[in-house]
Amino acid sequence: MSHLFPAIICFPDLHSIGGLVPLLGYLKNSNANIRAKAADVVTTIVQNNPKSQQLVMEANGFEPLIYNFSSDPDVTVRTKALGAISSLIRHNKSGITAFRLANGYAALKDALTSENVRFQRKALNLIHYLLHENNSDCNIVNELGFPRMFMHLASSEDSDVREAALRSLLELAHNTKDRSVEDSEKMKQLLQERINNISLMSAEDLGVVREERQLVDSLWSSCFNEPSSLREKGLLVLPGEDNPPPDVASKYFESPLRSSTVNPSSNNVSKKEKRETPLLLGSGPSSADSNNAVSSNREADARSRTDAR
Repeated sequence: MSHLFPAIICFPDLHSIGGLVPLLGYLKNSNANIRAKAADVVTTIVQNNPKSQQLVMEANGFEPLIYNFSSDPDVTVRTKALGAISSLIRHNKSGITAFRLANGYAALKDALTSENVRFQRKALNLIHYLLHENNSDCNIVNELGFPRMFMHLASSEDSDVREAALRSLLELAHNTKDRSVEDSEKMKQLLQERINNISLMSAEDLGVVREERQLVDSLWSSCFNEPSSLREKGLLVLPGEDNPPPDVASKYFESPLRSSTVNPSSNNVSKKEKRETPLLLGSGPSSADSNNAVSSNREADARSRTDAR
């Protein structure tokens, strides 16, 4: 049955051809691969598409997705369902409300305990989006004990997981006024460990963790009202990172008019070249040739005056 899905994706509006309800039915299929692929297709049709989001919600497509995300025994199915939910509720108020009512945050917390790195990343990215869009959700996250999980994942061996965890911690820091001394100490210890690890990285590895360096510094500044030691060590912005990349392609595609406007000196040079008399190599014309040329010119003038009369 999975061979049907590529054909389904070709239709931008499954509802109009009666394909949406059968697709959502595949989310309950006994085959885990079918359930995962169905969630993949849902992700494709609802991503950045408010109309499709509404149709899926009206067709009760959210319920099997949240069930697969929170309860499916197959981690791939759970990951795909989470991806579909992320696309379904993004910029969709009714979807976000349904997610909260379905105890979606508890399912996200459970996802963070998974050993599957991809599942963790998707969960962290959705959490950050929800916190960024709804500051009041910071209270829910704090009450459910997410901050300690974020701090644990901020030391993950996976750089994307570390960055996603640090982003969520930074979002919480911006929206949390009161922080206990114990929490502040734990935060300082975490960030100092990250700074120490970053300090030991090679130049190549430092380039890979550019966003992590910026997140660590921003989080330190937000929590302790001072810049991190990454600035003193010259590790926040490496040489060349603050410069824009060289513009190689534009010189091949810019119009002649723009080129002359950007580089007016080229016009001056060309005009100067036109005014200058070219240097002739070899012997010049003989005096006899010059006299003959003068005589010819005089005769031509005389004929012109005669014709004019």
